[in-house]
Amino acid sequence: MTEIDPQHLIDLTQKLVRLPSEPGQERQVSELLLQEMSSLGFDQVWMDEYGSVVGVVHGNHPGPTLLLDGHIDTVGVAPGLPWEHPPFAAEIEADKLYGRGATDMKGPLAAMILAAASLSRSQIHGVIVVSASVMEEVLEGAALQAVIEVVKPDLVLIGEPSDLKLVHGGRGRAEIRLVAIGRPSHSSAPQLGINAVQAILPAIQKIESLPLPAHPVVGRAILALTDIISEPYPGHSVIPSRCRATYDRRLIPGESRASVLAQLSDLPTLPGASLQATIALGEYQTFTGKMLKREKWFPAWLLEKSHPFVEAASLGLERAGLPVVYGTYNFCTNAAYSIGVLGIPTIGFGPSPEGLAHIVDEYIEIDQLVKAAHGYQGVIASALEPH
Repeated sequence: MTEIDPQHLIDLTQKLVRLPSEPGQERQVSELLLQEMSSLGFDQVWMDEYGSVVGVVHGNHPGPTLLLDGHIDTVGVAPGLPWEHPPFAAEIEADKLYGRGATDMKGPLAAMILAAASLSRSQIHGVIVVSASVMEEVLEGAALQAVIEVVKPDLVLIGEPSDLKLVHGGRGRAEIRLVAIGRPSHSSAPQLGINAVQAILPAIQKIESLPLPAHPVVGRAILALTDIISEPYPGHSVIPSRCRATYDRRLIPGESRASVLAQLSDLPTLPGASLQATIALGEYQTFTGKMLKREKWFPAWLLEKSHPFVEAASLGLERAGLPVVYGTYNFCTNAAYSIGVLGIPTIGFGPSPEGLAHIVDEYIEIDQLVKAAHGYQGVIASALEPH
């Protein structure tokens, strides 16, 4: 194992932050990482058909395949909101590196890449894979699925920000569409139609009072209204005949599509109107031109602390000189696919608290960035040593 150069880690993070990379616009970052991982001596480096970049380090001894994943897309920068530090300047002030994606999650990804490259192949019993995946902000796990199908990992580490906690569970996410169908009429004679907006309002009011389940480790489920759209829009002299409300439903372990939708199966509406709740379908084009399409159902997950992977990661963090503090993700990550769908043992570990993601003047503390790189070294080494 070679020592990670903190300045190299800072420089790489700055290079990544300076390249805007909203979903579908990650090409520059992918091309940079192709060059970076190749120059660091990864045995294999490629860009897949969706634009994700994959680097592989083969150990000298047989063993499991450990996949470390970090997404390269970021949320956008809303116009009109003042940033004290420009979002793509990657400025450093008071030991903080500022910029969109610094925490979520270009800093963590840089740390994973340098950690993987630093380990001696003679000490590795297995294979290290680092994936820099695209489109996570819109379809968690969709691009990672393509990587997993090729590299077939036995273990997965998600590098999302965790404030250096060892994460062994996380909430999932579902996007729910609630659609009311009424009957159009001229707005000069509204009594001849059924206003779909008014038809959906009783259901929305009812939803606000619905009890939601809780999990003793992952926390409480959430159901948040995120938009309401009526059709036709604009409504020129016409009573709207369709209204769609979108809900963000944060999932906890054990929930199913059927159980979530059953809670929304008997909502009130106006006489003569119809109402239906479904899981939304997401379809997005990657920068390579390929389409990612899937139902927006991303399961919650939990791996017990007694699982051998969690125990190995704990040992690795201790060897790296870091305290072991357990936690869970409040938000949804690519782990929703790796363990939530496939059941591959998965953990999370990364620098920065979750609350620094997506904010104005997003930043990462350089001290946490460096500690995370050491933590990744420890976890990889411990997970890929003979047990």
